[in-house]
Amino acid sequence: MSELPSLEGRRCLVTGGSRGLGLTICRTLTRAGAKVALTYSTDELDAEEATRLITAEGAAPIVFKGSVSDADHARQTIKTLLERWGGLDVLINNAAITQVLPIALLEEEDWDQVMDTNIKGVYLFSRAALRAMIRARKGHILNIGNFASERVIEAPTHYAASKAAVRGFTESLAREVGRHGIQVNMLAPGLMEVGLGTILPQHRVDEYLGQCAMGRIGSTWEVAAMCAFLVSDENTFMTGAKIVMDGGL
Repeated sequence: MSELPSLEGRRCLVTGGSRGLGLTICRTLTRAGAKVALTYSTDELDAEEATRLITAEGAAPIVFKGSVSDADHARQTIKTLLERWGGLDVLINNAAITQVLPIALLEEEDWDQVMDTNIKGVYLFSRAALRAMIRARKGHILNIGNFASERVIEAPTHYAASKAAVRGFTESLAREVGRHGIQVNMLAPGLMEVGLGTILPQHRVDEYLGQCAMGRIGSTWEVAAMCAFLVSDENTFMTGAKIVMDGGL
């Protein structure tokens, strides 16, 4: 992995940080010198393994269990971090879920579950974090989107819709809070070796590879390195941006 920007002393929260891309982001931020906290929803073993791996990078994370769609969980998580750290510099809204279902088989509860996690969670955690960031007149909110909201390619309808909503939320929030010195951006990865890339049928993965200029899926480390740049002092003037890392679809 290439040299990372310095995040020495940065106080960072990553939702959905116990596995997949979220875990790699936590490990990368820790390598760059940041203090890291993460949330997870249910799997205790994942959380324990994540704690072990992140600690091996140089600092033990603060870990919170709960659903990102629970407003009390969002408020309490931020409250605890402010009490322990005295502030919050970076929020990375990474938590997301999907199911590979055609719309004819998509139940209302499936739609609601994806929307609650993928966009309501972004709203709740951003709202909870913003008061402290506005008071400090600085901060970074980075929302993890997906290529499905940016490119015309077959993807689960409710998942694509939720990530398109994240894009709109990012653009609007960036305009609202920019005057307070807060930058809000969205990073949209393509298929990776985790998440959607592991549950799509092989013919769909082959379709992706056939359209991708680089002819491969992405690495979570590549995406996490971009996250580190976007929340660092090296990113001085980018906000409301949608950065797509999909290998050239």
